[in-house]
Amino acid sequence: MCSAEQNRRKAEEALKKLRPIDDNFFRELFRDNIELTEFVLRILMDKPDLKVTEQETQYDLKRLLGARSICLDVKATDADGRKINIEVQRSTAGAEPHRARYHLSALDVEHLDAKQDFSKLPDTYIIFITETDIFGANEAVYPIERINTKTNKFFNDGEHIIYINASYKDDTTPLGKLLHDFLCSDPDEMKTPELAERTRIFKETPKGVSYMCEIIEKLQEESALEKSREIALNLLNAGQTITFVAAMTKLSFDIVKQLAVDNNIAYTI
Repeated sequence: MCSAEQNRRKAEEALKKLRPIDDNFFRELFRDNIELTEFVLRILMDKPDLKVTEQETQYDLKRLLGARSICLDVKATDADGRKINIEVQRSTAGAEPHRARYHLSALDVEHLDAKQDFSKLPDTYIIFITETDIFGANEAVYPIERINTKTNKFFNDGEHIIYINASYKDDTTPLGKLLHDFLCSDPDEMKTPELAERTRIFKETPKGVSYMCEIIEKLQEESALEKSREIALNLLNAGQTITFVAAMTKLSFDIVKQLAVDNNIAYTI
């Protein structure tokens, strides 16, 4: 079997295991799909009448020179002008509180132009869908709001954080069914037709499977390249020559040399 066929088979096997909570698959499920975004947000936010007017996946936020950029899984705007960011996080570290703070601040900078009054800032929501119950209270939804600790009243600054615990079990409610589906790899076992049909497109139709396999193969190549770069850096730091490192990692001579230069590593040819 040739290398291309092996790579495709590996990609097909990887595709079978993907679930909506896996970020790369999540982004493709929601790409250019306002209807699915609206369906999911109505359930997650408990707003049955919510209307999504704009939606984009892999939205890059970077308006401050030199600031860390972030790529949003899904960014949406509803009919009331609220800005909503949905993020899927499999690891606890990915849903760390400071990350939520940074996402909200980036959304604020994105939506207030020079000389605009601060009151013009839209309400912003960041929704983290986590694979595990990171707060350990066995709740499906954890809303985070600022309050005045003296008066015990809401601060009402328009910023909202919602953590969704995808491991919560309750198949009797729309939310429980949706959370079940986020952790499900087989569309036949999903309980929400909207998510099941969208998943089936990418897992069972020739066009969808081919599209996803190309993405998976590219990600696998990038992962292999990154691993080679890590090994190369370790070898360079250990004093190995550029020629030796290139031969061991299968990276080009120029790439290895540039790695050394970029990381201020003294090298020999």
